Order: sequence, then structure tokens, then C-alpha cells
Amino acid sequence: MPSLTGLGSDRWLMSLKKNGFRRWVRAVLGISIALALAGCGGGGGSDGSGSVSNASGGGSGATGSGSGSGSSAAGGTGATGGSGSTGSGTTSGCGASGTGAAGGTSGTGCTGGDDSGLSLAAVAGKALFNDKSLSVSGQQSCATCHVAERAFTADPTTDRGLPVPLGGPGMDVTGFRNTPSLVYASLTPGFFLDDGTPTGGFFRDGRASSLDQQAQLPFITPFEMANHDAAEVVTRLQQSSASLLAFVAAYGSQVLSDPKTALADMGLALAAYETEDPAFHPFSSKFDAWQNGQAQLTDTELKGLALFNNPGKGNCTACHPSQRQGYDEHPLFTDFTYDNIGVPRNWNIPANAATPMSPVDGYLLTPFMPSGPSNVPSDSEYGYYDMGLCGPFQPNANDPHPRPTFFSVTTLCGLFKVPTLRNIAMTAPYFHNGVFSNLHQVVEWYVTRDINNNTGNNPAPVPAGPDGNPYFPVGTFYVNADGTPDLLQYNDLPLAFDANVNIAEVPYTPPKISGGQAPTLDATEIDAVVAFLCTLTDGYDPANPSAYNVPAQCQPTAGSTSGN
Repeated sequence: MPSLTGLGSDRWLMSLKKNGFRRWVRAVLGISIALALAGCGGGGGSDGSGSVSNASGGGSGATGSGSGSGSSAAGGTGATGGSGSTGSGTTSGCGASGTGAAGGTSGTGCTGGDDSGLSLAAVAGKALFNDKSLSVSGQQSCATCHVAERAFTADPTTDRGLPVPLGGPGMDVTGFRNTPSLVYASLTPGFFLDDGTPTGGFFRDGRASSLDQQAQLPFITPFEMANHDAAEVVTRLQQSSASLLAFVAAYGSQVLSDPKTALADMGLALAAYETEDPAFHPFSSKFDAWQNGQAQLTDTELKGLALFNNPGKGNCTACHPSQRQGYDEHPLFTDFTYDNIGVPRNWNIPANAATPMSPVDGYLLTPFMPSGPSNVPSDSEYGYYDMGLCGPFQPNANDPHPRPTFFSVTTLCGLFKVPTLRNIAMTAPYFHNGVFSNLHQVVEWYVTRDINNNTGNNPAPVPAGPDGNPYFPVGTFYVNADGTPDLLQYNDLPLAFDANVNIAEVPYTPPKISGGQAPTLDATEIDAVVAFLCTLTDGYDPANPSAYNVPAQCQPTAGSTSGN
């Protein structure tokens, strides 16, 4: 393990210098990225292949176009998102069934309506999205990991309660990241550098240039659908009559003789489906109805919104803007940038164990572990770390417009894309590693992150007890596999990259004992923030508000369940 000497109070200054307010360091970060990427082609903004809608490029300033869906990651390239928005006639949203929020009879949950209004490509994409026979196991489709009734994110009950999905040839190989929602994914811009700030892109690390590029990869990923190559995917497609019929109707049969092109067209079909089907962008939440003058937020919800926006309290809007940002006419509750917020290590991810093994049958996961470069020092506390933009997952060699490889830009190690908060109450567990199971835990962690007893690298550790962390009995969220306090805070990041963690913005502040401040939100205010977040759940019907089917954690009786 690296020496801990000298981290003390200097660590806060070091982090402030490297982090500061994210907008404040754009110029400095831009210089470092430009130097590291010299001769590498830059990032973002090139022409994307796709259909339906255009998205702002960036980087080189060109316009990227594309649209669509994928089978294991959030994202999308359309700036306006195709054909659907509130009141499009067939959309409903994720939380309720019955009549749509602003016109049209809706389907149930996020399942959408029929195929009317969809292009042939989108109809083919819908068939592919739900076709398990395209996987080696015969048990996994895009819809397996992106469940319509859960805002197109994973259902932990399907994955044996794990925070990551199961896949592979025998559905016994665990993934490495929590499955993000696909709702509103088609509104994500392609990856670009905004004055040096990484923005947009697909997957949690932005490594795919467009959503149709992302959508191809799960078919040939060993721990997902597990086909060896494009030829095997096409062979399975030819044996699936319904999907084949829809695909040929859109792209013809001749393309089947060219597997790489056929797989690319499958990605485009999935992209078209997610962009065109209104179920993927309903904008039918209570918050939307309130903005349209069709609903009233409760006093608690309004208080939560105010705290959410207050730069001295929640300051959530710094990364999750509650105002329109130009990507769509609605607020998307993400700025699509990247951040390292130092989330705790999740010991329920098998890859994080000393000996990674499948919880299904004890199969060693070593052959499936990502092997790409990631800048993890050899003397780090643990063997595997997910370093976000730095790796270990890298852009696909066949991507026509890949984002830069950031392996050498060490200031970006541990940064992940900021997700949308729409439907957040439905998409537990939370963060890229699924470490928290409910929204109360998330907000409690945000406001007390650095009040802990991790003595190794916290310059002002606070012992557990009455004056310690009020939300975790052992005094910290950062624990070992056995539940005891880890030596290090930010324990899902090698110690060498501590300075990459954002500590300069509210609510990330040093503990009061070291000259910082008390938590910026108390328990009642946390309840209010959670109440507001619940209003972002789609499926609200102004004509029948009592039918609003929000998750259990949004019910008035729901309270904090932090702890063990």
C-alpha cells in the first residue's frame, strides 16, 4: 500500500486545487487533456451514423447524428428524441397505467403502446430488444436487463439480488456495473469536450460514440449475451423467425451475408426503437404536470425542490439541473458531465472480492474480468477497481468515431457520467456500482460523506458514536467486506487518486472538526428532498392523481433505512 504520510490536512488543499468547482477548472483540465491527447484525434463531435434526430456534437465542433437504444447502458444521441413526448397518444410513463398525463390513452407502465407510428427500423428494434434467442444462453435479451415496468432498468430479483446483471453463456456470469435506465436515454448527446470538460457519450464511461454503436456491443460481450462475433449473432437472428421477418422488412435479406453490417443495422434498429417509441421519453411525471400548471406539489415536495436547487443546501442542481439545458424542451436532471464523488465500494459485486466467483455456481470469474488498462497502481488496497473514464473498459476498436482513450489523463480516473434523476425512485440500487438501495441512504451519504472514522486518509476522522456519522452505526459508509470500517475513505478508488474526488462543492464539505461545517441537510430536509425526487416518476395523470403509482420508498410512511 502507498505511504499515507503527508495526506493529513494537505489532502484537502490538494483536492481543492485539483477539483474546485468543476466549471472553475475547465480551462486547466482542458489543457491537460489536450496535451495528453495530442495526435490522438481529439474527441466527440464527428458525424454519427443513425436516424431520426440530430444531436449537438462538440470537440471538433461538427454535428453528430444518431438515435436509438441499447441493451445494457443508458444513453442516446438524439437531441430532440424522435417522435414522442408528453401527450403523444400512446405514452404512459413508468409509474402508472390508464390515461396518459396530457392526452392519449396509454399502455401500462413503461411498456408503451402498439407499433403504430413506428418506422420499420423501430419495429425491428422492438423485436430484437425482446428476443432472448439472440443470446448464447437463450435466457437474455435487452429487456432482461432493461425491464419496462422499472423504467427500463434492471430488476434485482432477476439477478438474485445482485447490484449488477447476470449474463454469459450460462447466465451465471456477473457484470461489473449497475444497469442504468434507458428512459430518456435517446436525448443524451454524443461525447464531446466542453472547454475541457468530458460530456455525453454512451455507457457510464461514454466509450461508445453513439447509441447504435453501444447497442451492438452486448450481443458480443462475454458476460452479457456472449456471442463470439457478429457472424454468430446473425446465425441466431436467422433462426428467430419473428425477429428475422421484422429485420428483413427494414433492411432487406442481402445484408445477412455481411455479418458486421448486419450487426451494425441491428444497432440502428434498436436505436430507432428507443428514439421513436414514446415509452422511452413520456415526460409524464408529477413534476412535469406541475410545470404545465396541471398539478400542485405538496408543501414538502416544494420544500424539497427548493433544497434541491439551493447552492448552500442540497445543491443537487449543480449536476442535475432542474431547468432546461438545451438538450430538450424539458429539464432532464443531468448535465451529462462526469464526476468522481467517491462512492463507497460495493462488496456485493463479485468482481470486488479477493477471489471473484459466480454466486450462481461458484464458477471463477477470472476469464471474464476486464483486462484493459486502467492506471490502478500495483500496490493498491484491492485487486480490482472500476476507474470510469480511465478504464478498464475502453472504446471499441470498430467504433467509427470513438471517444479518446483517457488512460493517460490521470485526473479523470474514477469519473463517471452524471445520470438523469427522472424516474430515480424506480431505479434502485444507485450509482454505477449500486452501493445504496434507497434514496434516503443516497442523500444521507451525500451530506455526511466525510464525517467518518476512516483514519488512513481522512485528515479529520470522527469516531463512531454520538458525535460521529449519524447514519451508519460503525461510523462510516466506507467499510471492509466484513462490515468493519475500512482504513480508507473513498475505498472504491486507489489511494493515489484521492485528489480526483470532488470535495469543493456543497454538499461535499470537510467535517466540522476540521474547519468545515455540519451536514447541509438535516433528517427532515432529507425527507423533503426524497419527496421531491419522487415527483420525477412518470405516469402521473392530472385527471386521476390518486392513481399515481409511485414506489414504496415514496409513500408517506417510508423513512430512512440506512445502516447495515
